[in-house]
Amino acid sequence: MKSKPTVIDLFCGCGGLSYGFIEAGFEVLLGIDHWKDAISTFESTHKNAKGIVANLFTETPKDISKLTGIKDIDVIIGGPPCQGFSIAGKRIIDDERNQLYKSFVSFVKYYQPKVFLMENVPNIVSMGKGIVKDSIIKDFEKLGYTVVYKVLLASDYGVPQNRRRAFFVGTKNNKEFVFPEPTTENPISAKEAISDLSENSVKDGSKYKTEPKSEYQKLIRGKSDGIYNHEITIHSEQTTSIISLVPDGGNYKDLPEELRKTRNVNIAWTRLNSKKPSFTIDTGHRHHFHYKYNRVPTVRESARIQSFPDTFIFLGSKTSQYKQVGNAVPPILAEVLAKEIKKYI
Repeated sequence: MKSKPTVIDLFCGCGGLSYGFIEAGFEVLLGIDHWKDAISTFESTHKNAKGIVANLFTETPKDISKLTGIKDIDVIIGGPPCQGFSIAGKRIIDDERNQLYKSFVSFVKYYQPKVFLMENVPNIVSMGKGIVKDSIIKDFEKLGYTVVYKVLLASDYGVPQNRRRAFFVGTKNNKEFVFPEPTTENPISAKEAISDLSENSVKDGSKYKTEPKSEYQKLIRGKSDGIYNHEITIHSEQTTSIISLVPDGGNYKDLPEELRKTRNVNIAWTRLNSKKPSFTIDTGHRHHFHYKYNRVPTVRESARIQSFPDTFIFLGSKTSQYKQVGNAVPPILAEVLAKEIKKYI
């Protein structure tokens, strides 16, 4: 008998979602993504899993099964990009970009896992007045699954970030999955997440200079032997002087009139609020700044805000690392969902 339920992660990126499943006691066998950098990070952080660089636009489940020898799987997870949902009247037009979503469906059809979990942007639920959501549910119901969905807020589950994501969960045997209740009433603040990390860059593997300053920092350091991915961005003198005028938790509205338009996006010149969870971490667009220091958060600070443990080391260029972090599902949220899914297997 295999001791742990098995998982395949499609469109896995660096593996935030599947890392949460590992922490919840699953065995992740395989991660597939078309981006080589993300797969390098995935393989180095998911010790027993195989990472494959493949385009799910063209690769079929049969191809992948042949290549990996994986015939049987308990859970399929992943976040297929869904920008292909063009809507006309009450139906989805067959846009070729839907192929990636259809690929996810085809893997579920081929492997017939006991449970699947599909993650996406929150507005997938309201797109086309619910047409997209209804189509997704119908596609999986045809395969014999009972499907539920919910938009969850990561900060309700111990992640120091107000990130909203939609999750669809399908189960077999007419059992309906029940989403977990929030695990915390006191959301973790940005300061609790990153206040022990220094203003300046540190060399990969450097020892921590201070004791953890919060329970969250204690948890996130775990068994890490040091700090990685904490290389700061050097901004121009103008950027540094402008951001220095914005208070903790402030934004462009705190600037003098003549400086407000220096960046033409409404999220520009926003500082983290030290007393609240962070806003959604993006893939490194550089409009969001540290609550105290006059710079953008480092990759490690961003990873902390996404709830990656300090032992999770990102590979590739700094730009690539930011993108890997920003695209991920927060592992702590994934772990809460995974523990709940375990009850249905």
